[in-house]
Amino acid sequence: MKSCATGGDKPGPDQMERLKKIISKIPEDPILYEKAESIKALGDPTRLKIIYLLTYGELCVCEILKALDKPQPTVSHHLNILKKAGFLKWRKEGVWIYYSLSNPEIITILDELLGNK
Repeated sequence: MKSCATGGDKPGPDQMERLKKIISKIPEDPILYEKAESIKALGDPTRLKIIYLLTYGELCVCEILKALDKPQPTVSHHLNILKKAGFLKWRKEGVWIYYSLSNPEIITILDELLGNK
Protein backbone atom coordinates (compact mmCIF):
# COMPACT_ATOMS: atom_id res chain seq x y z
CA MET A 1 0.00 0.00 0.00
CA LYS A 2 1.34 3.40 -0.95
CA SER A 3 1.63 5.72 2.02
CA CYS A 4 0.92 9.44 2.08
CA ALA A 5 3.58 12.12 1.70
CA THR A 6 4.07 12.23 5.47
CA GLY A 7 5.36 8.69 5.38
CA GLY A 8 2.44 7.45 7.46
CA ASP A 9 -0.97 6.19 6.57
CA LYS A 10 -2.73 9.56 6.98
CA PRO A 11 -2.55 12.68 4.80
CA GLY A 12 -0.35 15.49 6.05
CA PRO A 13 -1.59 19.05 6.78
CA ASP A 14 -0.86 20.27 3.23
CA GLN A 15 -2.65 17.30 1.75
CA MET A 16 -5.62 17.84 4.08
CA GLU A 17 -5.87 21.49 3.04
CA ARG A 18 -5.80 20.54 -0.63
CA LEU A 19 -8.38 17.81 -0.03
CA LYS A 20 -10.71 20.26 1.77
CA LYS A 21 -10.54 22.62 -1.23
CA ILE A 22 -11.34 19.78 -3.61
CA ILE A 23 -14.26 18.55 -1.49
CA SER A 24 -15.70 22.07 -1.24
CA LYS A 25 -16.03 22.13 -5.05
CA ILE A 26 -17.93 18.85 -5.30
CA PRO A 27 -21.74 19.11 -5.38
CA GLU A 28 -23.65 18.08 -2.26
CA ASP A 29 -24.98 14.51 -2.01
CA PRO A 30 -28.61 15.37 -2.92
CA ILE A 31 -27.40 17.00 -6.14
CA LEU A 32 -25.17 14.02 -6.94
CA TYR A 33 -28.10 11.67 -6.28
CA GLU A 34 -30.27 13.65 -8.70
CA LYS A 35 -27.56 13.56 -11.37
CA ALA A 36 -27.09 9.81 -10.86
CA GLU A 37 -30.83 9.25 -11.28
CA SER A 38 -30.75 11.18 -14.57
CA ILE A 39 -27.88 9.04 -15.82
CA LYS A 40 -29.77 5.89 -14.78
CA ALA A 41 -32.73 7.06 -16.86
CA LEU A 42 -30.52 6.76 -19.94
CA GLY A 43 -29.24 3.32 -18.92
CA ASP A 44 -31.95 1.36 -20.69
CA PRO A 45 -31.95 0.41 -24.41
CA THR A 46 -35.64 1.23 -24.85
CA ARG A 47 -35.22 4.69 -23.33
CA LEU A 48 -32.14 5.33 -25.47
CA LYS A 49 -34.14 4.30 -28.52
CA ILE A 50 -36.83 6.84 -27.56
CA ILE A 51 -34.14 9.52 -27.28
CA TYR A 52 -32.78 8.58 -30.71
CA LEU A 53 -36.28 8.59 -32.23
CA LEU A 54 -36.96 12.07 -30.89
CA THR A 55 -33.73 13.50 -32.30
CA TYR A 56 -35.64 13.67 -35.59
CA GLY A 57 -38.36 15.84 -34.09
CA GLU A 58 -41.56 15.69 -32.14
CA LEU A 59 -43.53 12.44 -32.26
CA CYS A 60 -47.01 11.47 -31.19
CA VAL A 61 -47.13 8.72 -28.59
CA CYS A 62 -48.86 6.52 -31.19
CA GLU A 63 -45.81 6.88 -33.45
CA ILE A 64 -43.47 5.98 -30.57
CA LEU A 65 -45.60 2.91 -29.79
CA LYS A 66 -45.39 1.78 -33.43
CA ALA A 67 -41.64 2.40 -33.68
CA LEU A 68 -40.88 0.48 -30.49
CA ASP A 69 -43.39 -2.31 -31.11
CA LYS A 70 -43.97 -2.62 -27.36
CA PRO A 71 -47.16 -2.53 -25.28
CA GLN A 72 -48.55 0.87 -24.36
CA PRO A 73 -47.97 0.45 -20.58
CA THR A 74 -44.30 -0.38 -21.20
CA VAL A 75 -43.80 2.66 -23.45
CA SER A 76 -45.63 4.92 -21.00
CA HIS A 77 -43.38 3.69 -18.20
CA HIS A 78 -40.24 4.53 -20.17
CA LEU A 79 -41.59 7.91 -21.28
CA ASN A 80 -42.42 8.80 -17.67
CA ILE A 81 -38.90 7.96 -16.51
CA LEU A 82 -37.43 10.17 -19.24
CA LYS A 83 -39.87 12.99 -18.43
CA LYS A 84 -39.11 12.78 -14.72
CA ALA A 85 -35.36 12.94 -15.48
CA GLY A 86 -35.96 16.09 -17.55
CA PHE A 87 -34.99 14.69 -20.94
CA LEU A 88 -38.42 15.08 -22.54
CA LYS A 89 -41.02 17.75 -22.91
CA TRP A 90 -44.56 17.04 -23.97
CA ARG A 91 -47.77 18.67 -25.05
CA LYS A 92 -51.31 17.42 -25.31
CA GLU A 93 -53.42 17.95 -28.39
CA GLY A 94 -56.89 16.49 -28.06
CA VAL A 95 -56.45 12.95 -26.81
CA TRP A 96 -52.90 12.63 -28.14
CA ILE A 97 -49.65 13.48 -26.41
CA TYR A 98 -46.66 14.66 -28.41
CA TYR A 99 -43.12 14.26 -27.12
CA SER A 100 -39.90 16.05 -27.98
CA LEU A 101 -36.44 16.35 -26.47
CA SER A 102 -35.98 19.06 -23.87
CA ASN A 103 -32.43 19.48 -25.20
CA PRO A 104 -32.01 18.63 -28.90
CA GLU A 105 -28.24 18.29 -28.37
CA ILE A 106 -28.62 15.26 -26.07
CA ILE A 107 -27.42 12.77 -28.71
CA THR A 108 -24.34 14.88 -29.46
CA ILE A 109 -23.61 15.07 -25.73
CA LEU A 110 -24.11 11.30 -25.31
CA ASP A 111 -21.87 10.54 -28.29
CA GLU A 112 -19.15 12.78 -26.88
CA LEU A 113 -19.49 11.22 -23.44
CA LEU A 114 -19.32 7.71 -24.83
CA GLY A 115 -16.52 8.43 -27.28
CA ASN A 116 -18.77 8.13 -30.39
CA LYS A 117 -19.15 4.37 -29.84
